[in-house]
Amino acid sequence: MNFAAGPARRIGLLGGSFNPSHGGHRRISLFAAQALGLNEVWWLVSPGNPLKSDKGMAPLAARVASAREQARRAPIRVTAIERELDTRYTVDTLRALQRRYPKCRFVWLMGSDNLAQFHRWRDWRRIARTMPIAVIARPGYDGVALASPAMAWLRRYRMSAARFKSRGEWSAPALVILRFDPDDRSATAIRRDDPDWASRHSDIALRDQLTHRLIPTAETAPV
Repeated sequence: MNFAAGPARRIGLLGGSFNPSHGGHRRISLFAAQALGLNEVWWLVSPGNPLKSDKGMAPLAARVASAREQARRAPIRVTAIERELDTRYTVDTLRALQRRYPKCRFVWLMGSDNLAQFHRWRDWRRIARTMPIAVIARPGYDGVALASPAMAWLRRYRMSAARFKSRGEWSAPALVILRFDPDDRSATAIRRDDPDWASRHSDIALRDQLTHRLIPTAETAPV
């Protein structure tokens, strides 16, 4: 994909295991794109999350396939680029993406559940200094997120979505809190109600929508 010409594109980055993806991911992505004036949202399907056990984690190809289904006909690209970049931590992935796509302007999207534990992420202050952060409200997590150590540090950099959207250039640190009707769908509930969901995607060979590399169906997420 060539981003060498034309004005800088505004890209939202939503990372996660997508185990599986669901309508809540799509809904918050489209909401964030509209609120922040984004051209696209990239879903970064993680090969593995250092803060989560790999128990119950479906193969990467199945998770990418489920994300592709949810992202249809939307300004969303599904990618497992961390596999190619060989990055394990978010801070390394974000800096690698900035180097690889210098004509893009990125904003990191995360739910308030992630803000609540953001201070546990490796080099979280460095992440905040790397690109703006937009936090999307999630039922049951707002109170603990607003009282978290990371929020205590980030609060001084908070701005409205309208101000962020109108800025010609983005700078970091910057924090935007996005509020909309809560969506309580969760991958945990889907796995509980449909434990065999991944088997329906087990033989689907797909190409990464960003790198165009084939994602092998036999590959499983590493620890």
